[in-house]
Amino acid sequence: MNWAVAVLCCMAMLPVFAAPKDRRLVWSDEFSGAAGVPPDPSKWVYDLGGGGWGNQELEVYTDSRSNAYLDGEGNLVIQALEPTPGHYTSARLKTQGKFSAAYGRVEARIKIPYGQGIWPAFWMLGDNIKEAGWPACGEIDIMENIGREPGLVHGTVHGPGYSGEHGIGRPFKLAAGRFADDYHLYAVEWTSERIDFMVDGATYHTVTLASLPPGAKWVYDHPFFVILNVAVGGGWPGNPDATSVFPQKMLVDWVRVYGRE
Repeated sequence: MNWAVAVLCCMAMLPVFAAPKDRRLVWSDEFSGAAGVPPDPSKWVYDLGGGGWGNQELEVYTDSRSNAYLDGEGNLVIQALEPTPGHYTSARLKTQGKFSAAYGRVEARIKIPYGQGIWPAFWMLGDNIKEAGWPACGEIDIMENIGREPGLVHGTVHGPGYSGEHGIGRPFKLAAGRFADDYHLYAVEWTSERIDFMVDGATYHTVTLASLPPGAKWVYDHPFFVILNVAVGGGWPGNPDATSVFPQKMLVDWVRVYGRE
């Protein structure tokens, strides 16, 4: 094991840290409703439909309770299903039009699903996306996992001149086992000059203006909204195969956004 992997493995064993004491909670969802009810419509809206979502994904996103619901034990469940062979449904929830924030700490405690072709994510888009388009609006991927890498998650930013496969990212390696085996805390600390990516309180990736390609624009100086989804298939994770099992569930214990006091 080289020193970099050893450091990451040790970091992954650190306890889950609370937000710094100089922070105040500005928005959250604890998903504490009754079993089977949908996510709070005052906080979340749905992206709907299929068509690949720019990534050759296979799922159709729905607002069905079979794809997104509370489990009555304090979790939001986002469930990917295969209702007929080779056809998939899932959910993609967002706070667009309900809540957005610039800077602070954005975190979620999540138990991700697993399996070839499964692509869970916790991320953010600039709330000017309708006017600016993507990637000029900016994208902050707080956590992404692809099923063939059960022990890795990725933190990435995308902007004009550094999007798609040229996004500025880094993986975090779990010390042992799969991320799907337990809950983990995924977070970013975001200021006007930097974004720090964290897993279970350990910072593993930092993006600043100096990280961008020469002449590229820093587009993380305005509010962003939050997204939670489970995609199926696509150019990055590849498609499900004979080893893929459905349903697949992402359990979200909470989402919290903190600002500075």
